[in-house]
Amino acid sequence: MKYLFNILVPLTFFLFSLSGLGQTQENDRAELAYTQRLSQQFPDSAFLLLKEMYSQSIAKKDKAGMASCLFQMGQICYYLGNYPQALDFHLQADKIFREAGHRDQIAANLDEMGILYYYNRQLPLARKQYDEALSLYREAGNSEGLANTYGKIGHLYEKQKKYDSAFFYQRQALQQYQRIAHKQGMAKIYENMGSIYEDLERFDSSRYYFINALQLYEQSGEQVASIEVINNLGDILRKTGHYQEAIVQTGKALALATQTNDLYEKGAAYRDLGKAYHLFGKEDSAYYYLELSRRATLDIYSRENNRQTAFLSVLFDIDKKNDEIVRLANARKITIITTTAVIIVVLLLAVLAAVIISRQRLKIRNERLTSERDRQIYITQRELMQAELQNRQLQEEKLMQELEVRRKGLTSSTLHVIQKNQLLENLRDRLAILVKDDKRDQKKQLQQLIQQINLNFNHDQYWNEFRETFGQVHQQFFDNLKNHSDELTGNDLRLLSLIKLNLASGDIATLLGISQDSLRVSRYRLKKKLSLNNGESLSAFVQSL
Repeated sequence: MKYLFNILVPLTFFLFSLSGLGQTQENDRAELAYTQRLSQQFPDSAFLLLKEMYSQSIAKKDKAGMASCLFQMGQICYYLGNYPQALDFHLQADKIFREAGHRDQIAANLDEMGILYYYNRQLPLARKQYDEALSLYREAGNSEGLANTYGKIGHLYEKQKKYDSAFFYQRQALQQYQRIAHKQGMAKIYENMGSIYEDLERFDSSRYYFINALQLYEQSGEQVASIEVINNLGDILRKTGHYQEAIVQTGKALALATQTNDLYEKGAAYRDLGKAYHLFGKEDSAYYYLELSRRATLDIYSRENNRQTAFLSVLFDIDKKNDEIVRLANARKITIITTTAVIIVVLLLAVLAAVIISRQRLKIRNERLTSERDRQIYITQRELMQAELQNRQLQEEKLMQELEVRRKGLTSSTLHVIQKNQLLENLRDRLAILVKDDKRDQKKQLQQLIQQINLNFNHDQYWNEFRETFGQVHQQFFDNLKNHSDELTGNDLRLLSLIKLNLASGDIATLLGISQDSLRVSRYRLKKKLSLNNGESLSAFVQSL
C-alpha cells in the first residue's frame, strides 16, 4: 500500500502541473487522468492506452503529451518493479521536458528518477536528482514541489539511518505543506516522522505523529492511506504491551482493508494480529491470522506475478509490434530507396541518352558547319588562287609587253646607233677625202672634225644605256657569261651582247666602230676565252645562254 501511495501522490501532483499547458490540451489531460486511475488496477491495460496516446502525440508533434505519456509509463513500470525500464521512460521524458522548458515537469520527473536510483542502490545519483528538483522548485516558487522533494530526501536519510538529517528535511517538507495548507501532504509527513520515531523506539512520539496523520487523512477523505496509519498505530500498541488495544486497532484496519479490498493492508493486518495474539498468549488465533497473512502474501505474490506476466506480455507484444513496424518501415524505406534508385537510374539514362543524342546532333551540326566552312574556304582559296593566277597572267602579259616594248626599243636604239655610226662613217670617209685635198687652210680643221667623229664611235654613255636596257630584256645573261669565264673585258661583253641580239657582222662592226677583219679576230679570241672548240659556233653558244 505504501508503494501505491508513493505513486499516486507524485502522479497526482504531476497531473495538476499539466494544467498550465493550455486549454487546447483539455482532452489529453482527461485521458491521462483516466490512465492514472486505470493503472491502479489494470496496469497492463493502462500501459497499452498510454502507448497508443504516445504514438498519437508523436503524430501530432505534441511534446507535452509525449513526455506525459512517458512519465506515466515510467510510473507503471516502477509500480510493477521493472526499474530499468521505468528509468528509461523517465530519462526520455526528462529530455523532452527540458527541450520544452517545462520546469515543474522537469522537477517532478527528477523526483521520480531519484526514487528509481534509490531502489537501484545508487544513492548519490538519487540525491543529485532531488537537489536539481529543489533548485527548480525554488526558482518557480513551488511550495508543494519543494515539500514533496524535501520529504523524499528525508526518506532517503531515514533508510540510511541518518535520523537527524531525516528529521531536518521532513520538517522542511512539513513547513512547506503547512504554508499552503496541504492536508494530505502534511499527513504524509506526519506519517514519515512517526515511522522515524518508531525506528528509534520512541513510541510515544511515534504514536503522536501517527494520530495527527490519521486525523488529516480522514479530513481529506483518504481512506486507503488511513488504513496503513491505523495498522501502524496497532503496531505501536503491540510494541508497548497494549495487546488488547492493539488487536482492536489492527482489527479496525483489517475491516477497512477488507472493505477496500486492499490485499497489502489485509496481509499486514493479518500479520500484526497474529503477532498480537501470540504475545497475548492465544496461539490458535495467532496461528489462524498468521496463516491468513501467509495466504494474503501468496495472493499478493500471485496477483503481482500475474500483473508482471501480463505487463511483460504487453511489453513483448509492444516490442514485437514495434519490431514489425520497424521491419515494415525498413521494407518501405528499402522499397522507396529502390524505387527512387530505379527512377534516378532511368532519369540518368534518359539524361545520358539525351546528352548522347544532343552530342551526336551537335557533332553532326559541327561537322556540317565544318564541311560548309571548309567548302567556303576551298571556294574562297580557289577564287583567290584563280585571282592570283589571273593577276600573275596579267603581270606576265604586262611584263611580256614591257619586254617586247624594251626589245623593240633596244632594236630601235641599236638600229639608231647603227644608222648614226653609218652616217658618221660616211662623214668620216668624205672628210678623209677632203683632208687629202691640198688646200692647207682647211686641213687642220677637218682633221679636228675627223678626230671628234672617231671619239663619238666609242662614247660610253650609249653603251651604258644599251647595257641597262639589254639587262632588263636578257636577265642573268652577264652572270652566266661570268660562270664560263672571268677573263671577259668590257669590249668582249659588248660584242657578246650584240651577238645575242642576232645582229649581222657588218652591223656589229659598225656599232663597235671596227672593221670586219677586226671583228673576226675579236670573235676568235672570245671563243678561246670561253673554251669553245673550233667547230663550235659562237653565235649558237651565246643564244643558248
